[in-house]
Amino acid sequence: MAPSKVYFTDLHATFEENLLQKLARLARTAGMETLDFKNRYAAIKIHFGEPGNLAYLRPNYARVLVDMIKKQGGRPFLTDCNTLYVGRRKNALDHLDAAYENGYNPFVTGCQILIGDGLKGTDEVWVPVNGEYVREAKIGRAVMDADILITLNHFKAHEATGIGGALKNIGMGCGSRAGKMEMHSSGKPAVDREACVSCGACRKNCAHGAISFVEKKAQIDHEKCVGCGRCVGACPEDAVQPANDEANDILNKKIAEYTLAVVQGRPHFHISLVASVSPYCDCHAENDIPIVPDVGMFASFDPVALDVACADAVNRQPICEGSALSQVEHCGDYFTALHPSTNWRTTIEHAVRLGLGSDQYELIAI
Repeated sequence: MAPSKVYFTDLHATFEENLLQKLARLARTAGMETLDFKNRYAAIKIHFGEPGNLAYLRPNYARVLVDMIKKQGGRPFLTDCNTLYVGRRKNALDHLDAAYENGYNPFVTGCQILIGDGLKGTDEVWVPVNGEYVREAKIGRAVMDADILITLNHFKAHEATGIGGALKNIGMGCGSRAGKMEMHSSGKPAVDREACVSCGACRKNCAHGAISFVEKKAQIDHEKCVGCGRCVGACPEDAVQPANDEANDILNKKIAEYTLAVVQGRPHFHISLVASVSPYCDCHAENDIPIVPDVGMFASFDPVALDVACADAVNRQPICEGSALSQVEHCGDYFTALHPSTNWRTTIEHAVRLGLGSDQYELIAI
């Protein structure tokens, strides 16, 4: 497959052009305005951020895209689907409250917010994929009802998938709660009883009642566990560990197959901001010191090439002192160093096999 064009601009501003104007120029130069938005519904897929986390993208960036789409006669809306884990975004009411709290409301963004899979995460469309692992992807109905998909991604590291970029934002983010269960279900964590101190953090973060305590030690009922991994991130003693098998590779491949279900057969365009590159997902109710300095903004019609370009850019940066990355050994790939139990390239390789895009790119700086 021929290299895809990925456009890039850094985060330097001038007296003549601020970052929001620069984002508009990036999107325009990369070709977003070549899409026919007139009288068409355009879903802008974004992560509103779990309250308490301050690394999520500010709503001002979304407003830039909204205004561009409206100028061309389109009907944009911001969307995300409900989460699988315990938190402020597992149903539409709490999800909207969380979005508003983080500044995402129609008065700031210039458009409405629709939670893609409805009130309880059950409003979904079963989309035929016929992939290696997924036959019918369960996608939020509002996402599938849109005529055009635009993604605005906060590029970061991720504890389960290695990186969190365009593919993760689309595949996992557009899955309904049942879809997220399907993607996560191959991985089941276990507890190191000697390391467990009975603090209860794992049980507090389990949305499915899978964790109990026997003789003051946590244990996980794999019949109830959906493999979402929240207990892994919540444990302060690292006593909860993901299974040492191919579960994360399967998860990453399913994400690629879910991404195909979302984008196939309709126009799509993608923007990623490589700034505040946190070691974990914005789904956490906290963030950490960025692992590298801010890099810039990237845009492409190809979500695969976009993710690779962003990952390459991060790996070229110096490591921020005091960050989680500075406390581990690395051998060139920062994401593997942070989360050695997963391989982010699995998603890329599978996405290429599916025809989602190319892992080769031409970087065009503007």
